[in-house]
Amino acid sequence: LVILPLRRPDLFARGNLLKPVKGVLLYGPPGTGKTMLAKAIAKESNACFINVRAATLQSKWFGDAQKLVTAVFTLAMKLQPSIIFIDEIDSMLGKRHSNEHEATNNMKTEFMALWDGFTTDEYSQVMVLGATNRPWEVDEAVLRRLPQSFLVGLPDQKQRESILSKMLEGEVMDESVYAGQGIRKLVEKTSGFSGSDLKQLCTNAAYYPIRELLQAERKNPLLKNQTRSQEQK
Repeated sequence: LVILPLRRPDLFARGNLLKPVKGVLLYGPPGTGKTMLAKAIAKESNACFINVRAATLQSKWFGDAQKLVTAVFTLAMKLQPSIIFIDEIDSMLGKRHSNEHEATNNMKTEFMALWDGFTTDEYSQVMVLGATNRPWEVDEAVLRRLPQSFLVGLPDQKQRESILSKMLEGEVMDESVYAGQGIRKLVEKTSGFSGSDLKQLCTNAAYYPIRELLQAERKNPLLKNQTRSQEQK
């Protein structure tokens, strides 16, 4: 749905029903790899990846936000096939309300107007890809322009085993871990962990030998010289 229209636009050039998707939303819990998945999509489709942030579009001068939004879409059209990626889309294109600042409201309106503008060109290869942890906070008009949405959920048991095996590849560990027994025990005890949580867990575990070594060096200063001589060898 995402990669094929960018790589083979000729397949979607005819007919009214088979049209390339102009907006895709990735939603799910934090740390599940939504941003990483967006980058992988851009690489597989050989598309230009334009990462848009709220700080990029906001300005202290009134009216500059609309100009910056226009510049983003103009650049995307010139570099097509391209993907305009908005991480945490709920913070930039959240629900509009009466108490919102006029400049922010105008920026959202301009963004959606230009978004509809390039969809009128059936040959354009520009796609807006959004990622969020709170899809219910996104404006209804924006959700209408994101017809395809995918849930990037927490990894299951098999996926956690694959993630841990990849993270621990090449690390110095006990033989039981290499045999797969240690990884299986970790998989059973990490239900509900995201990919980011698993990475942080492995990082924290890697610090324990360093702490033990520093404590041993404080008790016996000669160990510090031995450790440095071994590293030099």
